[in-house]
Amino acid sequence: MNVHSHLAIVDAGVLAADSVGQQEPLSLAILILPGFSHLALGAYIEPLRVANSLAGREVFCWRVISLDGKSVPSSIGLQVAAAADAADFVTDGQRYDHVVIVAGHSLDPRKLPQVNHFLRNIARRNVKITAMGTATWLLAKAGLLADTRCTIHWSRLAAFSETFKESNVCNALFVTDGQFSTCAGELAAFDLALDLVARHTNASICREVCRYATAVSRRSGCDRQTSPAGLAFAGRSRKLAAALHLMEDNVEHPLNLTKLAMLCKISRRQLERLFLEQVGTSPSRHYRRIRLEHARRLIGGTNLSLTEVAIACGFQSPSHFSKCFRAMHGAAPSDCR
Repeated sequence: MNVHSHLAIVDAGVLAADSVGQQEPLSLAILILPGFSHLALGAYIEPLRVANSLAGREVFCWRVISLDGKSVPSSIGLQVAAAADAADFVTDGQRYDHVVIVAGHSLDPRKLPQVNHFLRNIARRNVKITAMGTATWLLAKAGLLADTRCTIHWSRLAAFSETFKESNVCNALFVTDGQFSTCAGELAAFDLALDLVARHTNASICREVCRYATAVSRRSGCDRQTSPAGLAFAGRSRKLAAALHLMEDNVEHPLNLTKLAMLCKISRRQLERLFLEQVGTSPSRHYRRIRLEHARRLIGGTNLSLTEVAIACGFQSPSHFSKCFRAMHGAAPSDCR
């Protein structure tokens, strides 16, 4: 069923008239970088397209650009055409309300100066900037996220927090802080687009966009990207879920079990029983596993020394860290770099 068939069911006239003003369209420039997430790009643009159809007018308009104006390969190898290059975008007089950066997991280092120049120019013009997934790393690299709340895809979260200590990074789907919005990317891009739709149309259109996309509900930007390890076994125990979240949020300075139990408002014995019954291991062993998984991400995503990684993951001794790492991953930390 296309959007127009869908409109026949939901009555586009009612939706369009329901508190949707007739102001100028919100104008977005979307910069795609080589290896960008095709999923994130589609998940962001499609809700805006559907919202336009439901509103009966152009609430949002967008233009895809690239660094050189040529088509760009996505992470799955499909080429996406660009309407302009970044240099023309910076120098032309056309006004844009938002610039959205969609990046991949890596970028040719030779292109970094051009990306930095583009981002800093846009920032000086006070245009709102949105970074999808690993594009948050590029904003931080350009020096634009100091003392700014932000998020990044969970796979780069540990490396980002250690590399850019002046940024206030969190495990959220998306975050807006002043001029900058950052998003975990992938399907979180859909939730960010819905947030934009909600702010520029009305609740009816937002609900219908969800329904058209077969989304159960709209997720808040505050929602965590991933559930802590072990949460799938937590059943309905809120206490266990709280303990798992506290473990993930306190890796560098681990909480002792007595303190952890107190924060969860249960006894230490109850905490140990919850873990044994529902996770299948002791809280101490599970906590160590979380810290060692964090260490593995730091080793793969940063240039921190193994001693620095050990400290960042709450291990007092590099030798003890290496021993625990080998026992869990079957290889020395240095072998995983």
